[in-house]
Amino acid sequence: MNKFKLKSNFEPRGDQPQAIKTLVDNLNSKVKHQTLWGVTGSGKTFTMANVINQVQRPTLVIAHNKTLAAQLADEFRQFFPENEVHYFVSYYDYYQPEAYIPSSDTYIEKDSSINDEIERLRHAATHALLTRSDVIIVASVSCIYGIGSPEFYQSENFSFKIGEKINRREFLYKLNNLQYERNDVELKRGSYRLRGDVLEIMPAYANNSTRIEFFGDMVEKIAEIDWVNGTHLRSMAEFEVFPATHFMTPQHIQAQAISEIKKDLEVQVNEFKKIGKLLEAQRLEQRTNFDIEMIEQTGSCSGIENYSRYFDRRKQGEPSTTLIDYFPKDFLMFIDESHITVSQIGAMYEGDRSRKNKLIDYGFRLPAAYDNRPLRYPEFYEKINQVIFVSATPGEYEKKMSTAENSFIGGHFEEEKRLRNPIANTSAESSPHRQGSEGQARHLPNRQVPQDDTNKATMKQFNNCLVQQFIRPTGLLDPIVEIRPSRGQVPYLVSEIEATVKKGQRVLATTLTKRMAEELTEYLKEKNLKVAYLHSDIATLERLEILAKLRLGKFDVLVGINLLREGLDLPEVSLVAILDADKEGFLRSKTSLIQTMGRAARHSEGRVILFADVVTKSIQAAVEETTMRRKVQQSYNIEHGITPQSINKGLPKEEQEEEERIAKIDESFTLLSRKEKGLVIAELKHLMKDAAEHLEFERAAELRDQLVMLEERV
Repeated sequence: MNKFKLKSNFEPRGDQPQAIKTLVDNLNSKVKHQTLWGVTGSGKTFTMANVINQVQRPTLVIAHNKTLAAQLADEFRQFFPENEVHYFVSYYDYYQPEAYIPSSDTYIEKDSSINDEIERLRHAATHALLTRSDVIIVASVSCIYGIGSPEFYQSENFSFKIGEKINRREFLYKLNNLQYERNDVELKRGSYRLRGDVLEIMPAYANNSTRIEFFGDMVEKIAEIDWVNGTHLRSMAEFEVFPATHFMTPQHIQAQAISEIKKDLEVQVNEFKKIGKLLEAQRLEQRTNFDIEMIEQTGSCSGIENYSRYFDRRKQGEPSTTLIDYFPKDFLMFIDESHITVSQIGAMYEGDRSRKNKLIDYGFRLPAAYDNRPLRYPEFYEKINQVIFVSATPGEYEKKMSTAENSFIGGHFEEEKRLRNPIANTSAESSPHRQGSEGQARHLPNRQVPQDDTNKATMKQFNNCLVQQFIRPTGLLDPIVEIRPSRGQVPYLVSEIEATVKKGQRVLATTLTKRMAEELTEYLKEKNLKVAYLHSDIATLERLEILAKLRLGKFDVLVGINLLREGLDLPEVSLVAILDADKEGFLRSKTSLIQTMGRAARHSEGRVILFADVVTKSIQAAVEETTMRRKVQQSYNIEHGITPQSINKGLPKEEQEEEERIAKIDESFTLLSRKEKGLVIAELKHLMKDAAEHLEFERAAELRDQLVMLEERV
């Protein structure tokens, strides 16, 4: 059995040791829900890593966006370099879902662009879960969408070893069953090539290929080969082949599925005709029969996911299998930035349902398309074994689910049932924690509920499920908050930015709309400031590049809306400016304000300027919470003689050296021969793929841009 091995130069400090101990004790006592309430910069990820190291269980960490998930995966890889840490997000670079607009009789066909590297990372995640026990998967909410049955995914697997006799025709037939394509010209993921007695397979989850050399019908050698330059990396005694796709269906089940599709088609067509929808009946019959023919001939069709219920052998209304089903039953789950992520998980289903209503009502899809969907929140909840919500501003849902009477596995409380769907049970934000006489935050008191004799003794063990982590080991204080009038906010902001930039520090400014962000960016550029804006129209990879350039000093100011809030680690930022802070709403709620203000909490000179003409309830609550946390940290610093120090998170030395070396190659590229240029390009491709493998997407993007430039020269 593989074990987690935490590697770090730091030991838990501040209130981290107590938080770790409490979380682990509760997990061992079968507590189902806990909340880690940790302020920004208190080392919540380090606490999570220590919990994983102590409980030694496969772990799923869910984040609410790709950027945060990539950052978390990178941090966990540093903590667990010898273990399997993987990144699981949507593999679409671009996705336009199928839709129909009745008012204009417009049908929009599904259009998408799949990112090959992210697809490989998804396969690597499921492969690790089925072959190892020391696995951490950091995922976005795409983990609640169907990816195919783990049972079917393994059903056609086969392995072989050196010295084994194999009929090569049968071997190739098995590869084809696993959806591998033969390609003797270009070997790519999910394909194989055969040249004489040498067969080379490129697994869907791997960065390198596997070469099998035969002597007659006997396997003579098995080796891992570098995909880019073809060099031998290591010899293997045995190898197991996993499918090239998650959506595997055995042949006999495919035949049954097609038979059921035809039956349901007949029923739905007759239903349309009965109510006079002749156009819809004809449309559905024509489209579905075309799909059936494509499936019979090629094994797939456009929009095959809409028939997933038939191929997964699910009943009508049953949820599809997801990434969570690949985990063992005793797995551990963390929901990071839970105040956002929990609601996001709960909201996915309704948006998907409303789009499909029109497709089904107007004869574009069978009703079975409803069952190709994300999980409803109650369905997601049923798949949870034990969960730890993690946030600097946990919501009412997380707090209530983490009180003693709702926490332990197997508890049958009405409150737990009522709270399972956070979307349907929204309530006002709770008041800040009460403070003890020594400046330490107390836990919220447990509410009194009727208890029978069978659980009264057990309940005493679960009185500490809302775990607070308000102390930063660095001694950093929450930022100083200044409230300024909205009149003249932009000129005042410019003067503050100029003063901050002179000290070599960075600035974040948040606006309410995309247009305001873009116009403010243009205005600041006119003032000769190095500035960029960030909002939802910016591609995922480009967002990572912009954030990296901010840290490197290529930008001094970043203007955004709400993408600058949760989980972004930008220690160079010392000033956060919030324009129109008194405009109450989602972007200016107490939670949003605290999260945004927290971006300045990683710098010893952290400051926040709120531009507002009225001190709203949200501003008042956010300032009180920040002031309380500042006092708690100050008391701790005085007691332990700690001087606040900014977080120093520079680029690794070897990465800087490599960038310098690449720059020198670029300068002398024109002097190289054509063959030498080809070798340089091959090396850069290898470095780019290696960077993507280690989730260093901003570096991979820089290498990609350089590759494009050099290839144009060739």
